[in-house]
Amino acid sequence: MKNNHVTTLEIDLTAVKFNLNHFKSLLKKDTKILVVIKAFGYGSDAIEIAKSIQDNVSYFAVAYTDEGIALRKAGIKTPIMVFHPQEKNLELIIEYCLEPCLYSKRILSQFLLFTSTLEHSEYPVHLKFNTGLNRLGFKESDLDFITSYLSDNKSVKVTSIFSHLAASEDKNEKEFSKSQIHLFEKIAAKFVVHFGFKPMMHLCNTSGIINYPEAHYDMVRLGIGIYGFGNEDYETSKLKNVLSLTSVISQIHTIEKGESIGYNRGFIATKTIRTATIPIGHADGISRRLSNGKGYVTINTEKSLIIGNVCMDMIMVDVTDIECEEGDKVLIFNSQKNIETLAKNSDTISYELLTAISQRIKRTIIS
Repeated sequence: MKNNHVTTLEIDLTAVKFNLNHFKSLLKKDTKILVVIKAFGYGSDAIEIAKSIQDNVSYFAVAYTDEGIALRKAGIKTPIMVFHPQEKNLELIIEYCLEPCLYSKRILSQFLLFTSTLEHSEYPVHLKFNTGLNRLGFKESDLDFITSYLSDNKSVKVTSIFSHLAASEDKNEKEFSKSQIHLFEKIAAKFVVHFGFKPMMHLCNTSGIINYPEAHYDMVRLGIGIYGFGNEDYETSKLKNVLSLTSVISQIHTIEKGESIGYNRGFIATKTIRTATIPIGHADGISRRLSNGKGYVTINTEKSLIIGNVCMDMIMVDVTDIECEEGDKVLIFNSQKNIETLAKNSDTISYELLTAISQRIKRTIIS
């Protein structure tokens, strides 16, 4: 169905390619790049992102099986890792030539049981090890179990082993990150002894690429960086903004002193003011924490504060001192600085703000 929403998320594919090339410049020539496009491409459009760079990356990664299926149905041929496969989806993973990341005894044994019933040989899998994030992954002590299951198994082949840094962007946690690197290298060395071959190794996310070049290994995983964010302002300044969110003024009101605005009478006017109503709300990803002056939009180059409570489908903003008319363009954000300011004022991070952008918002591709 055609999306006629007037609120639009613009996705700049030229900026995506620029950011990819920037991170490539930080790597050795033979280090591969995996681009993470889970969560609709961090709230953008995973399919369009993938199509624009598929010839220049070694892997894509998604969180769940259906995300990988959507890419395959769109014609993406690049290898795709599924970070968090579930037992009920194992058949679909193989049907769509996706590569599961196996992270526990249960999911490993279930995948081997499933592949043993099929005529598959050396199906690519990736083993995740927990080195300190304590979210998913095998422990170092699980290597004996893994060996007992895989040493004589011909149905799968361990293409890579990997882990995830817990605080790669935090310089105060440098020692912890280095301990994770050391543990991962120890696990990798033991793996080689157990199996007699060295699979591909990867550990670094975007901040890891920037802060820990010694841990780039065979491949790195580029996530938020491809969308224009480094791990600090200086690094972000080297990247191009990918996402811009715009809308229009639906209606302008004159609010008299003593009148209220929005649900729960969230704002009471202390003088006569003018407000503009914008068709975007918390169902579209604008947090209610941005209510009453914590959030803002830009209208005709002027900053306009949100007043009253953010509604499900609308916000109201103060345009008392702004020359504007119904139908005028409204800028929600168009730079990394805008995004990070709104995220900070929402008491969150850029990741959450971007991935919260509703799928009902129209996407427009700029290439």
